[in-house]
Parts: sequence; C-alpha cells; structure tokens
Amino acid sequence: MGRLDGKVAIVTGAALGIGPYYARGLAAEGAKVAIIDLEPADKIVAEIKQAGGTAMSVVGDVSDKATVQKLAATVDKAYGGIHILINNASLARMGRLSVTELSTEEWDRYFAVNVRGMFLCVQAVVPIMQRQKYGKIVNVTSGTVWSGPPQMLHYVSTKGAILGMTRALATELGKDGIRVNAIAPGLTSTEYIGGRNDYVDYRQAMANTRAIKREEMPEDLVGTCLFFSSPESDFVTGQCLVVDGGALKH
Repeated sequence: MGRLDGKVAIVTGAALGIGPYYARGLAAEGAKVAIIDLEPADKIVAEIKQAGGTAMSVVGDVSDKATVQKLAATVDKAYGGIHILINNASLARMGRLSVTELSTEEWDRYFAVNVRGMFLCVQAVVPIMQRQKYGKIVNVTSGTVWSGPPQMLHYVSTKGAILGMTRALATELGKDGIRVNAIAPGLTSTEYIGGRNDYVDYRQAMANTRAIKREEMPEDLVGTCLFFSSPESDFVTGQCLVVDGGALKH
C-alpha cells in the first residue's frame, strides 16, 4: 500500500527539470498522475507505466485559462477526482537583467506563467477538491525570496507572490478540507543546470553556502513534496519549507 493509493495528482511543468521527479515520486506512492507542460511528457509517462503506475500527459500552457480548465475536467473524468495539485511550472531565466534592462514584456510573461498560471490551476481544481472535501495544493516557490539576489527582480517577485498566494489560499480553503503549502528549493542541479559548464563554479559556490556542503539534486525535493501531498501533513497548511541543505535558516 502506497501513501497515495486512490489519489489523483496533477503536476505542472513536469516534462523536464524537477517536475519529472515529483511525478515519479507521487506515482511510486500509488497516485494516478497527470502531467501538463508545453511539450509532451511521454517519456515520464512511459517510465511511470513501466513501473506499474498510471499516468497521462497533456500539452498546454498553464497561463491559458481554457487549457487549464479543460485539463482539470479531463483528469476528473478519467480518474474520478483530483486530490493533489503540484504547482511546479515556472519560467526561470539563467541570464540576469538589471532593473533598468528589464522589459515590461519579460516582466508580464514571468507573472503570466509563474503567478497567473498557478492561480488558474488552483481555480480549476478547487471545485473538485471542495466536492471531495479534501485536497492538497503544493506551490513551488524559491529560496531567492529570502536571499534576494540582484538582477533577478522579475523571477524573485513572482516567487514572493507565490508565497503570499499560499498563505491566503490556506486561510480561505481550510474550511473545505484543502491544505495549501509551499516548497522553496535552492539552486538545483537539474539536467539543464548540471550540464552547463559555465555554472560549475557557481554550483560549487552555492554548495559552500550550505550546512550540507554539496549540490542540491532533484531527488532532494521529492520527500517534501510527498509529505505535503500525503495524509501525514493533514494538519499542516499555509507553510513554506525551504529545502536547500541549510543555506537559509527559515
């Protein structure tokens, strides 16, 4: 018996990066998983099915309301409910821009995906969770909200908004049996970041700021995701857990 047997989970932005690890972890605990991303997550779905799990992939943009509403309806019809939403989809620019270089188009696009996208996903699944009188929403923010690195104003601002959204939603939805929490990763060595030769020194510098002095890997975040998704955290809501090896003490 898995901790999530009988549960249905949506994971956004799970074709690449950390998302596939969340999806595989949820499936390994028994959840039926639906993935939405801008590109097909067929490889991840195949891996989950090969391991004996259940999964589907939907191609779409989380910043588009019609797409997100259709996804929620499709998953509800196919799997008989939605119990878990992992709001993971995010834009993250690796190059940096000063506040004077930042265009309004760049600013708006970040907020469209990182903030409006989360809002739309929550808006789509909440009626289903209210019908069930139970739900888990896990929003992915960032440790940069506390460290405030320069030349990342657009990104950090969206992640700060997610933290506020998490707290407000927890208060609003608690009466419906819906818990809302957030994960704040540090710099994580995904395939993309780990494969960049120009980031070797930066990754090591970040590792040196941690109490646990190594690079953060996607696997390091799965346990927290499963805790917030499972009945083990049924009396936890409105919280944010920093998972960065002890660089930040929050």
